[in-house]
Amino acid sequence: MFRPPRNPSFPRTRRAALATAVAVASGCTAAWAQEGRGATPFELGAIQVTVPRLALGEIAPEQVSSVVTREDIQTFNRETVGEAVNLLSGVTVSTNSRNEQTVYLRGYDPRQAPLFIDGIPVYVPYDGYVDFGRFDTGDLAAIQVAKGFSSVAYGPNTLGGAINLISRKPGKAFEGDASIGFGEDGARRAAVNLGSNQGVWYVQAGVAHREADGFRLSDDFRPTATEDGGRRDNAYYKDSKASLKLGLTPGGGDEYALTYIKQDGEKGQPPSTDPTAARYWQWPYWDKESLYFVSRTALGAHETLKLRLFADWFDNEVNSYTDATYAMLKTSGSGSVSTGRSIYHDKTHGGAVELESRRFEGHLVRFVAQTKSDRHEERDGDDALGADFEDTLRSLSVEDGISIGDKTLLSIGLAHHELEPEKVFSSGGTFTLPRRQRATDAQIGLFYDLTPTARLYATVAEKTRLPTLKDRYSIRLGRFIENPDLEVEQARNYEIGYQGQPWAGAQADAAIFWSDIEDKIQSVNLNGAASCSAANQCQMQNVGKARIKGIELGLKTPLGARWEIGGNATWMDVENVSDPATRLTKIPETKVILHALWRAAAAVDMIAFAEHDSGRWASDTVKLDGFTTLNLKMVWRPMKDLSAELRVNNVTDRNYELEAGFPAPGRMWFASLDYRF
Repeated sequence: MFRPPRNPSFPRTRRAALATAVAVASGCTAAWAQEGRGATPFELGAIQVTVPRLALGEIAPEQVSSVVTREDIQTFNRETVGEAVNLLSGVTVSTNSRNEQTVYLRGYDPRQAPLFIDGIPVYVPYDGYVDFGRFDTGDLAAIQVAKGFSSVAYGPNTLGGAINLISRKPGKAFEGDASIGFGEDGARRAAVNLGSNQGVWYVQAGVAHREADGFRLSDDFRPTATEDGGRRDNAYYKDSKASLKLGLTPGGGDEYALTYIKQDGEKGQPPSTDPTAARYWQWPYWDKESLYFVSRTALGAHETLKLRLFADWFDNEVNSYTDATYAMLKTSGSGSVSTGRSIYHDKTHGGAVELESRRFEGHLVRFVAQTKSDRHEERDGDDALGADFEDTLRSLSVEDGISIGDKTLLSIGLAHHELEPEKVFSSGGTFTLPRRQRATDAQIGLFYDLTPTARLYATVAEKTRLPTLKDRYSIRLGRFIENPDLEVEQARNYEIGYQGQPWAGAQADAAIFWSDIEDKIQSVNLNGAASCSAANQCQMQNVGKARIKGIELGLKTPLGARWEIGGNATWMDVENVSDPATRLTKIPETKVILHALWRAAAAVDMIAFAEHDSGRWASDTVKLDGFTTLNLKMVWRPMKDLSAELRVNNVTDRNYELEAGFPAPGRMWFASLDYRF
């Protein structure tokens, strides 16, 4: 249950509206949720814009952010972060040719709207991407999603927003949950989370494991030379995760927490169903190891000091084979392809210092300084060094939340970022260390409380994205020429919206948004050919201009004592202004989500969930058909803290694709047991 922040310097109506905004935007507490189903969020991990200090255990009500809560994740069985954020309007989930879940926020890809854990960046240093399918939701309390207007405290590269995973924090002397489940094609899942809060200290630990031999294709799928139907070839995965958090809360609002996370994964990449595009790849490991320290210390009555220190290690290997037997490595050319094995060792470390002040009446000011060092190392199967790149990112930012009367809040933010190349080495060519690059972000937001439970807002945010190591240096097996002098991408995001309760028990939100993108980094064929090759090389250049505009609507309401219905809809127009003939891919113009819950009996719930996506362009010439899927689920609670679930996804066995040549799962069933204490 969300409570208004306690701070006498902000009006009571403002406090209530801020707390309500989160509930409205996220649909956070399902009317049918039972006591104990949720998880206390780690408040230090939430990123705010400019709002009062919160009581411990409350999610910061960041303006214009949406929240996927623990209840949402459990109700709709969202096992990965990609599946979870797809519950929200303005969010599109796709699959790329590497069999990775990819998330788009209002058309912005993961390089432009990156992933964070408790406010700490976790995207892969080399290319800025991350496989959202490798991030399990079992140990999360909530997920914050900021679209367009996001706190400058996130740091650089939030061109289109940010996705922030908020970890758990125990609220009782002893608490936890355990779940186990199984399903079709060898799907297995198990997770345990335990926590203890002893007042002046707490501990939170979790382990999770999920794996499957593949997934069943729809009966409507037509076999090709590279996929015969039935179980999808080479679609196996295995992911394990362990996390441990130790915290001290000595009093006075001070808090100190150290978190360790270990992720181990392996997966196969299904070959494209188009024989001309088929690749036979496997990842024997996709591992990530993280160590984070987050703290908050009061400096007298008016100032608070916050620290975020982090180190991440990414290790993965992809093996390329000659055919579907996966017996012989594909060796040719030079570099990693000479051995058929490509091995990445990436590391990122850094920190942020934040000073928050309430010294001036009606103002909440934050100053943030942060630095981040990214290193990418690539080796082949003979342990020969193929690439060694290193960058340092530095950022300074300031935000001010200005209270204007009892009902109006003005939020102003400014940030300056610098990218300093430190090391450039590639066995494929000789690169000169490029110059330092700079970028500046600025934003302003106005928030007006119509009532204690409803608000209007308008925001403008000028954001940037600095080029990644891959953007500047990857020669893609000789098909590209490097471009170390790439400039930053720039965007201006506009939004007006409403969040509130139109009637008792209901939650509604609406937004109109518009984004203009300039200097978009795109591939350019230097000889004007249709495709990139060693004979017709391409280069990444700042040539793109794009415009994204759209509308989002959401509503959830009870119908009597036994029913709840809800959903959201997104309409988006994505335009390549600089080159209309070149498509901006993977974004459907329309996405609609609907759900209905029926409390059939005191211990039985029935849930239906439907999603409709319109067609999307996969390339300049291929447009994928739209689709509608339906999921059904029954929950039985034989006792207060124990529940048994049976669900069927894609009930109609619809054959559809999110990426050309990569069909999605057909009808699949899964059963599970969950115990909470």
